[in-house]
Amino acid sequence: MAEEKKKGKGKYPRGACVPKYSDPEEVQKLIDDYFKECAGRILTNDAGEPVFDKYGHPVIVDSRPPTITGLALALGFTNRQSLLNYQARPAFRDVITRAKSRVEMYTEERLFDKDGSNGAKFSLQFNFKGWREEKTDEDKAPKVNIICDIPRIATQDTGDGQDALDPQKISALIKSVENGGTDNEPDGE
Repeated sequence: MAEEKKKGKGKYPRGACVPKYSDPEEVQKLIDDYFKECAGRILTNDAGEPVFDKYGHPVIVDSRPPTITGLALALGFTNRQSLLNYQARPAFRDVITRAKSRVEMYTEERLFDKDGSNGAKFSLQFNFKGWREEKTDEDKAPKVNIICDIPRIATQDTGDGQDALDPQKISALIKSVENGGTDNEPDGE
């Protein structure tokens, strides 16, 4: 049998990863443990009673934000991509998708927190589908077409280094505009 695996004829072909988990319930338990660990614990005094802050809320210690990478590491994967690849397996699709949704929910809630809103926005845009702002046509600079339909008229040299317009051509141009602009060239040319 060892000979078959060397040749790639075993249950898993050569180069394929042996599944880390076979039971979705086992994965769900590890996921629940990860989120419980992220929530932290209530600080207690020497008598075992909870310590409260000045607003009457219990003081939480050792809490940290849940992340996709943290979830992947808690499940024993080496990186977040391994978790995403495992999500493609039909037996684990719902379990991992639900866990990722819990991370997304936490991140989305941070949008309402002034200290975490920028990081949450970045994380949502790059780690979760549907959060990236797509540029629409309204966001792009408008296209401007410049139409120059002003008829050109010749100028005459007055001899003093400045060009002056021929008065006859100006009156012909005005007459052309009054007639609906059908004549582009003034009369007499």
